[in-house]
Amino acid sequence: MSSANGPARSLVASGPRGRGTASRTSASESSKSKATSPGPPGSTLSTGSAHTKSTSISHPSLNAKPTKTAKTVKTGKPKPRTSAGRALHPVDTNLAAHDRKDPFAALATLRRLLTARAGAAQYTLTPDEHRLALHLLGTVEPFVQAAAPGCACPPCACAPRRTLVRLPTELLDAVAFWVDGVRDLRALGATCTRLRDVVVPRHAQYRVVRAKASALRVWHHLVVHRALARNVRRLEVLDERAPKEAEVVPPGIERTETDLEETGDELGMHATQERWLVRALERMTALRSVKWECTHSLVAFESVWPALAKCGSIEEVEVHDNLVFHSTSEETSAEDASKKPNQLVLRDLKKASFHGTKNMFGAAKEPELARVSAMLNGCPNLDTLALSYVPRRGPGFFNPVADDFLLCGRWAHLRALTLTNLWCTPDAGLDAAATFLLAHVNLEVLHVDVAFGAAGQAGGAALAAFKFPPGCLPKLKELKASRDFASALLTCPIDAPEGRPLETLKGVRLSGSPRDRLFLEALKTCGAQTVRRLELVGWNEMEDVRRLAECVPRLTWLDLGKKEGVSGAGGSAVGGLSRGALQVANVSSNFTEWANVLAQFSELTTFHGVRFFYEVASSDGSALTLSDRSRVRKNDEVAAVLAWKCPKLRRVDHWEDGSGKVIVLVRDTEKVRYEVRRIKV
Repeated sequence: MSSANGPARSLVASGPRGRGTASRTSASESSKSKATSPGPPGSTLSTGSAHTKSTSISHPSLNAKPTKTAKTVKTGKPKPRTSAGRALHPVDTNLAAHDRKDPFAALATLRRLLTARAGAAQYTLTPDEHRLALHLLGTVEPFVQAAAPGCACPPCACAPRRTLVRLPTELLDAVAFWVDGVRDLRALGATCTRLRDVVVPRHAQYRVVRAKASALRVWHHLVVHRALARNVRRLEVLDERAPKEAEVVPPGIERTETDLEETGDELGMHATQERWLVRALERMTALRSVKWECTHSLVAFESVWPALAKCGSIEEVEVHDNLVFHSTSEETSAEDASKKPNQLVLRDLKKASFHGTKNMFGAAKEPELARVSAMLNGCPNLDTLALSYVPRRGPGFFNPVADDFLLCGRWAHLRALTLTNLWCTPDAGLDAAATFLLAHVNLEVLHVDVAFGAAGQAGGAALAAFKFPPGCLPKLKELKASRDFASALLTCPIDAPEGRPLETLKGVRLSGSPRDRLFLEALKTCGAQTVRRLELVGWNEMEDVRRLAECVPRLTWLDLGKKEGVSGAGGSAVGGLSRGALQVANVSSNFTEWANVLAQFSELTTFHGVRFFYEVASSDGSALTLSDRSRVRKNDEVAAVLAWKCPKLRRVDHWEDGSGKVIVLVRDTEKVRYEVRRIKV
């Protein structure tokens, strides 16, 4: 007991300064006793507790501040005080400071961000830090595999999750580049927000650009942003007089900050527009289609053509401009001859069409096809070609002469050709046309509206006596031409024993002349088994239809056109008759005779050119007048007779001409009824 109270007396005698020494002495003794005690841990704890109890009884002042004594006995390096909202290792939260292409640096930054705080506040992030964490996860996640190393599961079960939205933005932009359709692009952008942010502003809004040549803000934007210009697939250059609503440009393109559009020089303005338009076209490296309607402007399409050749991906060109039919001067021809070795080639161009316009701007009195021929000669893989000119009524105006075009133009893959309102000279025009048709054996569709006569006359007599060389157009399926041209071509022999696969014939007018007989004989000989669709321009009498039934009895579509000598078919007031009275006058009353004639076409399903049905104001029987009820009964009778005589007939003319409506015969089990339906004109 005396040994136990000895340290206590020395502690009281030493005063306040002796407390630290006594405490260190007791702590060292207790540690020594714990280290040297051979007994169980319980015996050591009981001894220490008894010692503490005796000390507190002798000196109560020792137990007054036990916490302060416990703090002073701690040894080692002290830890710095940190609050819950302050990080030990601050990280830069600026997203631009972290490279999206470096996943290793992103992973290290992410680990440092998540271990910046200690204790329970380790994952308490600020809004900026949370945004940075998502940014870093988007960089690291595409390179993280879903399967653990050494997994023996099938590949389909533990394959890396490389979904589309996990790809970097650059790869998403490259994927959307190969989707051409705007509808497909919008469907792709509707899948998620990330794809929408890439697809819509960079691709869907740039696939189709429709602007005027004077819209320098558009061309300047495409020149500056080369990566966006390569996303354009279709370009339409509008007329300068087109309304503002017709333009389709990416939103946000405002007037450029430069003074490009502010110039007082008219000629200099057109030169500036042409220069910026050409520069923008050179940057559209993936352009597929071009439509040129730049009338009322001095910007010529011929100057734009070299830029299209640099694109290398043009597949379709459609031009509506009178300037392309201008004649070339001798100096220009000499320059073209000197530049002939550097001929521009568009190997991917499949479809080309050049059309004149109705306005007089740029119209020439003696138009030519020299410019068009020079451009088309560099298109060896042309598949479809269309040339049309709008004739002028004034004196001194002529149609373009097509002799040189037919004599020199050659395209081995040409399948469809349309020539409208052109003229061939009587001396060399027919020979040039025959040579052209003989060289293009792959032609399947031929639409010819060419005058073979002096000064643009019809030249029917020359065609009637002309004979095409054997072997012309062995694959022809559709022909639209005059009666004499069709007769001369049908009588041309070919090597194939089954003949030409001609299915459609259009543009023929039966006028009751002796040449009709030649045409019908040729049609019966060469097209009786193959022709299924016949669209006439006009007819003379019902006997012509009877002869057609003898020549081509297997027709499924017959359109007679307009009858010779009948005017006012459009429904206007003619000869003092009102519109309604004129419609009644145009309805054929001898429908029974017509039904007997049409019955000779056993496969006929569509018939146009003669109207059999009367106009009915309403289909509700209670609201019909006596005259309307009479017309309803007449229409029911007509439908019954036509359905009886022509078992396969389904569609005939509506009582309103040009309304886009037809009468459809519906056959029920017991009776026949008719319906009015609208079609696309």
